[in-house]
Amino acid sequence: MIVETGETVPVPNPLGYITYGKDGRMLVLIVRHPRPRPEAIDKITDQQRADLFRTMIAYGGTYKFDGTTVEHNIDIAWNEIWVGTKQVRTVTRDGDRMTLTTPPFPFHTDGKISVNMLVWERVK
Repeated sequence: MIVETGETVPVPNPLGYITYGKDGRMLVLIVRHPRPRPEAIDKITDQQRADLFRTMIAYGGTYKFDGTTVEHNIDIAWNEIWVGTKQVRTVTRDGDRMTLTTPPFPFHTDGKISVNMLVWERVK
Protein backbone atom coordinates (compact mmCIF):
# COMPACT_ATOMS: atom_id res chain seq x y z
CA MET A 1 0.00 0.00 0.00
CA ILE A 2 1.25 3.47 -0.88
CA VAL A 3 0.97 5.48 2.35
CA GLU A 4 0.31 8.91 0.77
CA THR A 5 -2.60 7.77 -1.43
CA GLY A 6 -3.81 4.58 0.29
CA GLU A 7 -3.54 2.83 -3.08
CA THR A 8 -3.14 -0.94 -2.87
CA VAL A 9 -0.78 -2.44 -5.43
CA PRO A 10 -1.19 -6.23 -5.49
CA VAL A 11 1.66 -8.47 -6.60
CA PRO A 12 0.38 -10.82 -9.29
CA ASN A 13 0.73 -14.54 -8.61
CA PRO A 14 3.23 -14.54 -5.74
CA LEU A 15 4.46 -17.87 -4.41
CA GLY A 16 6.60 -18.35 -1.38
CA TYR A 17 7.48 -20.15 1.80
CA ILE A 18 8.53 -18.94 5.21
CA THR A 19 9.85 -21.26 7.88
CA TYR A 20 10.47 -20.57 11.56
CA GLY A 21 12.54 -23.18 13.38
CA LYS A 22 12.48 -24.05 17.05
CA ASP A 23 16.20 -23.25 16.99
CA GLY A 24 15.43 -19.54 16.48
CA ARG A 25 16.31 -19.46 12.78
CA MET A 26 14.07 -18.49 9.86
CA LEU A 27 14.19 -18.69 6.08
CA VAL A 28 11.98 -17.12 3.41
CA LEU A 29 11.75 -17.45 -0.37
CA ILE A 30 9.24 -15.47 -2.45
CA VAL A 31 8.95 -15.43 -6.24
CA ARG A 32 6.65 -13.41 -8.46
CA HIS A 33 5.14 -14.64 -11.67
CA PRO A 34 5.57 -14.64 -14.54
CA ARG A 35 9.29 -15.37 -14.40
CA PRO A 36 11.65 -15.99 -17.30
CA ARG A 37 12.19 -19.63 -18.15
CA PRO A 38 15.52 -19.91 -19.91
CA GLU A 39 15.90 -22.58 -22.58
CA ALA A 40 18.77 -24.26 -20.72
CA ILE A 41 21.22 -23.46 -17.94
CA ASP A 42 24.08 -23.10 -20.43
CA LYS A 43 22.02 -20.72 -22.63
CA ILE A 44 20.74 -18.29 -19.97
CA THR A 45 21.30 -14.66 -20.88
CA ASP A 46 22.42 -11.85 -18.59
CA GLN A 47 19.00 -10.21 -19.05
CA GLN A 48 17.25 -13.41 -17.95
CA ARG A 49 19.53 -13.59 -14.88
CA ALA A 50 18.65 -9.99 -14.00
CA ASP A 51 14.92 -10.65 -14.52
CA LEU A 52 15.10 -13.76 -12.33
CA PHE A 53 16.87 -11.75 -9.61
CA ARG A 54 14.25 -8.97 -9.81
CA THR A 55 11.36 -11.42 -9.38
CA MET A 56 12.51 -13.01 -6.14
CA ILE A 57 13.32 -12.36 -2.51
CA ALA A 58 15.21 -14.81 -0.32
CA TYR A 59 16.77 -14.35 3.07
CA GLY A 60 17.42 -16.07 6.35
CA GLY A 61 18.74 -15.49 9.82
CA THR A 62 17.65 -15.55 13.41
CA TYR A 63 14.30 -14.35 14.68
CA LYS A 64 12.62 -13.17 17.86
CA PHE A 65 8.84 -13.15 18.34
CA ASP A 66 7.16 -11.28 21.19
CA GLY A 67 3.54 -12.17 20.41
CA THR A 68 2.79 -9.13 18.20
CA THR A 69 6.00 -8.47 16.27
CA VAL A 70 8.67 -10.63 14.74
CA GLU A 71 12.23 -9.41 14.29
CA HIS A 72 14.30 -11.04 11.52
CA ASN A 73 18.06 -10.54 11.95
CA ILE A 74 19.38 -11.23 8.45
CA ASP A 75 22.66 -13.09 7.99
CA ILE A 76 22.13 -14.43 4.43
CA ALA A 77 20.16 -12.85 1.57
CA TRP A 78 19.60 -12.76 -2.18
CA ASN A 79 20.69 -9.14 -1.99
CA GLU A 80 23.78 -8.39 0.13
CA ILE A 81 22.39 -5.01 1.15
CA TRP A 82 20.01 -6.86 3.51
CA VAL A 83 22.78 -8.82 5.29
CA GLY A 84 23.29 -7.44 8.77
CA THR A 85 19.92 -5.68 8.83
CA LYS A 86 16.98 -6.16 11.17
CA GLN A 87 13.58 -6.55 9.50
CA VAL A 88 10.67 -5.96 11.90
CA ARG A 89 7.14 -7.07 11.02
CA THR A 90 3.83 -6.73 12.86
CA VAL A 91 2.16 -10.14 13.11
CA THR A 92 -1.55 -10.97 13.06
CA ARG A 93 -2.97 -14.48 12.95
CA ASP A 94 -6.32 -15.84 11.87
CA GLY A 95 -6.47 -19.61 12.03
CA ASP A 96 -3.90 -20.99 9.60
CA ARG A 97 -3.20 -17.53 8.14
CA MET A 98 -0.48 -15.22 9.36
CA THR A 99 -0.07 -11.66 8.07
CA LEU A 100 3.29 -9.91 8.35
CA THR A 101 3.14 -6.13 7.90
CA THR A 102 6.18 -3.93 7.36
CA PRO A 103 6.62 -0.49 8.85
CA PRO A 104 6.46 2.32 6.24
CA PHE A 105 9.53 2.37 3.97
CA PRO A 106 10.63 3.87 0.61
CA PHE A 107 9.71 1.28 -2.03
CA HIS A 108 12.71 0.03 -4.02
CA THR A 109 11.27 0.77 -7.47
CA ASP A 110 9.90 4.30 -7.07
CA GLY A 111 10.84 5.57 -3.58
CA LYS A 112 7.19 6.06 -2.57
CA ILE A 113 6.58 5.45 1.14
CA SER A 114 4.84 2.09 1.27
CA VAL A 115 3.68 -0.66 3.61
CA ASN A 116 3.86 -4.29 2.52
CA MET A 117 1.48 -6.94 3.85
CA LEU A 118 2.42 -10.55 3.25
CA VAL A 119 -0.26 -13.13 3.97
CA TRP A 120 1.06 -16.62 4.67
CA GLU A 121 -1.05 -19.76 4.91
CA ARG A 122 0.12 -22.87 6.74
CA VAL A 123 1.05 -25.75 4.43
CA LYS A 124 -0.59 -28.98 5.55
